[in-house]
Amino acid sequence: MTSPVTVLVVDDSPTMRGLLTAALRRDPEIEVVGSAADPLEAREAIKRLNPDVITLDVEMPNMNGLEFLEKIMRLRPMPVVMVSTLTQNGADTTVAALELGAVDAIGKPMDGTPATIAFADLAAKVKAAARARVRPRGDAAAAVPAAPGDYRPDPNHVLAIGASTGGVEALLTILQGFPANCPATVITQHMPASFTRSFAARLDKVCAPTVTEAEDGAPVKPGHIYIAPGGEAHLEVSGGAAPRCRLLRSDTVNGHRPSVDVLFDSVARLNRPMTGVILTGMGKDGAKGLLNMREKGARTLGQDEGTSVVYGMPRAAHEIGAVERQLPLQRLRPAILDLCAASPRADTTAA
Repeated sequence: MTSPVTVLVVDDSPTMRGLLTAALRRDPEIEVVGSAADPLEAREAIKRLNPDVITLDVEMPNMNGLEFLEKIMRLRPMPVVMVSTLTQNGADTTVAALELGAVDAIGKPMDGTPATIAFADLAAKVKAAARARVRPRGDAAAAVPAAPGDYRPDPNHVLAIGASTGGVEALLTILQGFPANCPATVITQHMPASFTRSFAARLDKVCAPTVTEAEDGAPVKPGHIYIAPGGEAHLEVSGGAAPRCRLLRSDTVNGHRPSVDVLFDSVARLNRPMTGVILTGMGKDGAKGLLNMREKGARTLGQDEGTSVVYGMPRAAHEIGAVERQLPLQRLRPAILDLCAASPRADTTAA
């Protein structure tokens, strides 16, 4: 019999600790071994209980969750799932936490939403976090070569990227080195509603291209990166000579909205050069869509197992033949840029 995933719940609100504990205990594969009201209590509980995963509140007394997370990732890296209010401040802080190395995030109940609905994905996120490869902050970004100063993208090329658990850090690693005239880029990253706007704003500050949360009808053009709105709509790309973002407000696909498969399938329908990339994440979303892209002539890349926080989505895509080449995170950026260049070199993605 497999041992249950052990969890420490850290939140300053007794009510919220109770709701989180109740949500987790509904899953027989999870054992809540303790709780803490602030980081000082949590530090002692971690030493005493050695949990597999921590759920961590963002705003707490004595030391906020972000400061505590930074200490955890520097001194004792372990899987952390952030639990945040769905406010602008909460979203900004959560994105910073994911950048620091938190594995995933979930929003607290708001506007009368029952905890059973708000925390419906909590157990799955915690179990995925327990399997995650957690590394000290900064390891993933090491030794990534800068983009060439004379880079010229193919103006007709569309780059589509899909990511989930661990994707914030992976996307930052890749996109921070994109030149201002990067290929037209569309991204679906599984994130709770309201968090993707903060993520796009964060990327826009640290990246040379213009990064925005996708809006319906926005033209897809070089020098721009478009992030699918979390939890609200699927992002598609449509149009012939002038491709545009389309937001499809429909049911979830593979349990997700936005879905990577929906994005990839829409790009596969475009009659133009295209590249698809699938990054770290749990589940299978994006695998079939990437295969569709490859069968329509796209170049396709996947993040390898060794650098994926959760090797789920890339594995699923690789196993069905959707991935032309698997590469470590540090080598994906130059490979992507080369495939999307006006005159790609043939050897950049060599193993």
